[in-house]
Amino acid sequence: MNHARIVIIGAGEAGARAAIALRAEGHVGPLTLVGEEPHAPYERPPLSKASIVAPQPPPPPFIADAAGLATSGVERLAGVAAVAIDRAAREATLSDGRKLGYDALVLATGAKPRKLNAPGAEAAIMLRNYEDSLALRARFAPGQTIAIIGGGFIGLELAASAVALGCKVSVIEAAPRILARGVPAEIADLVEKRHRAAGVAFAIGAGIASIGARGVTLTDGRLIEADCVVAGIGAIPETSLAAAAGLAIDNGIAVDGRLRASDPAISAIGDCASFPHPLYGGRRVRLEAWRNALDQGTYLAKSLLGASEEYQAIPWFWSDQYDLCLQIAGLADGAARSVARDLGDGALMLFHLGDDGRLIAASAFGPLGKIAREIRLAEMLIARRARPSEADLASPAVKLKSLLAA
Repeated sequence: MNHARIVIIGAGEAGARAAIALRAEGHVGPLTLVGEEPHAPYERPPLSKASIVAPQPPPPPFIADAAGLATSGVERLAGVAAVAIDRAAREATLSDGRKLGYDALVLATGAKPRKLNAPGAEAAIMLRNYEDSLALRARFAPGQTIAIIGGGFIGLELAASAVALGCKVSVIEAAPRILARGVPAEIADLVEKRHRAAGVAFAIGAGIASIGARGVTLTDGRLIEADCVVAGIGAIPETSLAAAAGLAIDNGIAVDGRLRASDPAISAIGDCASFPHPLYGGRRVRLEAWRNALDQGTYLAKSLLGASEEYQAIPWFWSDQYDLCLQIAGLADGAARSVARDLGDGALMLFHLGDDGRLIAASAFGPLGKIAREIRLAEMLIARRARPSEADLASPAVKLKSLLAA
């Protein structure tokens, strides 16, 4: 495969990392990276934070600029989309009519924001790209009232950014609590308390009746006044291209342990792909996470060039909330029980255990310096399928590094 024609559809984190890693790992054949946006590949996590609150409008936070990609021999096709895949001919058709032949095709098509279904929803701003971030930056002016629909990672990060810029913020969440997807209730409660301390108002378990000139009307009749409404209610994997080509779809493009789709000449990585995870009984998961995109892009380069190991990186999520950080390693939703550890300075860590006592996840919230190393050590314990005692996990006197040694 060192001389194979490789085409990557999608120039986000996963696609860009795959292209960079392929050259770093020794691939010398033709390599094409196709992206719909005009910009060179850039990081998306700063779009809800630094890109909004920086004193001056920053450029996109580039992963690699156009010159760097060209120097490494990556052909970058910008402002163009793939519209069809001919699997028999091994050819991808682009929106400008060009056809790209391939020996290996990588789909890194990402996810698109879930649309809000309510009258007036078109007035709500959604955050997906750099231009959206600039639009929000312009609206988050001191004294403005901002209504954010969705109490997930993106919605809460935007709330913190708006507060930092002097806005009055309300968060509307349809579920019984914020961060209902993947974050333990104890951690979510701490995050909500931090936001309330900053002045954010919450409407929890609230449905949207309509969005109008005065703000958001809830299904119980309340009006959440707002100069600007933001919708952040999750994302849907972008699978339309893959589905039209007849590839298997299962909460994303279904891939195997080496990230190969149902056609072995095609792989899928990042937000658009669902894969079986060996640490969770082969359970098929799809992760909308920065590090998953980075890890899968890097892994796939090695796999395409001959490495035979299956993908088994530990899922890892993080979110900055004001001066505090939320980090999660592993998948906590299958835990039979949890054990809490007080890390000091208001930081809390939870260890999540399976039925057999195996550590399957850990989550923490607090100052970055208090939680980052502990989560990293927990991640290593998860990878080793460790079964530490609950007493050891609960006691701050027992160092996690000593549990690794054991």
